[in-house]
Amino acid sequence: MKSKSDEELIELIVQNHRPALEELYDRYVKLIYSFSIKITKGDTEKTKEIVQQVFLRLWTTKSTYNASQGQFVNWLLTITRNISIDLIRKEQKYKGTVQLELEDWQQMQGLPADDVQQQVTRNQLKQQIQEAKRHLSEPQQRLINLLYWEGYSLSEIAELEQKPLGTIKSRLHQALKKLRNNFSGKIGGVRHGEKM
Repeated sequence: MKSKSDEELIELIVQNHRPALEELYDRYVKLIYSFSIKITKGDTEKTKEIVQQVFLRLWTTKSTYNASQGQFVNWLLTITRNISIDLIRKEQKYKGTVQLELEDWQQMQGLPADDVQQQVTRNQLKQQIQEAKRHLSEPQQRLINLLYWEGYSLSEIAELEQKPLGTIKSRLHQALKKLRNNFSGKIGGVRHGEKM
């Protein structure tokens, strides 16, 4: 494995060749760790989680490195940066959530019926969106998740997916069109061009 190039190792990883992943880990774990520790401002626990997620992503997403788009190390650091940003965003989101005490929960149960109706409507809408998403291809679903649920920008997704920005924009357009068609077919209420 040691004699193989980074590109060859990535190709082997796509074929579920674990020793190739172990070799990449040995080559780059120190670099990814030192890069991540700067982003997390010295938080070793967060840094370890980022390192773990970087190699997990290499193993599970089967994303391939393209030498014509730049050096392998830059590609790997881009993945590390994106995972770090995602982790930090999630943490900030959870910091903003409020824990409900039993007393608060009991008071909420006495809310007017229209609030309960709103909650039911929201849940139905969520379910219909999930149903509509099933009609999308895997790359389209991943794009929608990264963009709308995980907060990545289109240019970050293009970097992550190793695709031109135009391709990502086109994929988004097709995905939204397909979603809109499936979604409006179910509820009849989403007009063309209306944002979901």
